[in-house]
Amino acid sequence: MAESKITETLRDWLVRGLKTGNANRLPVLLLGIITLGVYGFIEIADEVAEGEIRHFDEALFLMFRVAGDPSRALGPAWLQETAVEVTAVGGYPLIVLTLAAVCGFFIVTRHYGAALYAVASIGSGALISYTLKQYYARPRPDLVDHLDTVHTASFPSGHALVTTVAYLTLAAIVVGYLETGRARIYVISVAVLVAVMVGVSRVYLGVHWPSDVAAGWALGAAWASFSWLIFHMLQRRDLRTRKWQTQ
Repeated sequence: MAESKITETLRDWLVRGLKTGNANRLPVLLLGIITLGVYGFIEIADEVAEGEIRHFDEALFLMFRVAGDPSRALGPAWLQETAVEVTAVGGYPLIVLTLAAVCGFFIVTRHYGAALYAVASIGSGALISYTLKQYYARPRPDLVDHLDTVHTASFPSGHALVTTVAYLTLAAIVVGYLETGRARIYVISVAVLVAVMVGVSRVYLGVHWPSDVAAGWALGAAWASFSWLIFHMLQRRDLRTRKWQTQ
């Protein structure tokens, strides 16, 4: 009896204050994104492992450089400074600070489920990024000098992957409280735009191949959707349990 009470309390904490969206359409949408994201990542990873994507990578990479002088990035000096600032949005320090602030708010308002969801999704996404970098150990681009400091391997882009997971996860929490489709689309669009801008900045700064970024986007979207789906299923299960207990 005591164990059952503890389990029920933990379940209450998990789903308290967490709304995950439409009960019927959301799982189908998330499963579609998961499937496409994982498939896209696997395809890109295979091409990278076989070295068949190098020519395509170089062609896209050099589009961000002055023709005839690859050492110079396109645009004025202020654009390079802006790219450095944009790429910082996807760096671990800012993401950790944002996550801490958001989770602190959820905790003081007793929305424990939302806090746990954010930490679990983003934290596991960062772990996946680190593990895959160690596994593939792809060297960073060597065509130009890097305009940003890097310390890890190149594939997949950790900035692209973790930024996608982080901002889509936070957007998923917000979307659950919105009533109109227009507002939901806006929030998701902002999250996607941030992830795209961070990913493009990595190529512009010369620290990632385009395929690194594309793989990060694909797997990041898949993992954020998988996390959302898991918590959605937990919430639906809790609601069914409560309904059964009241009958």
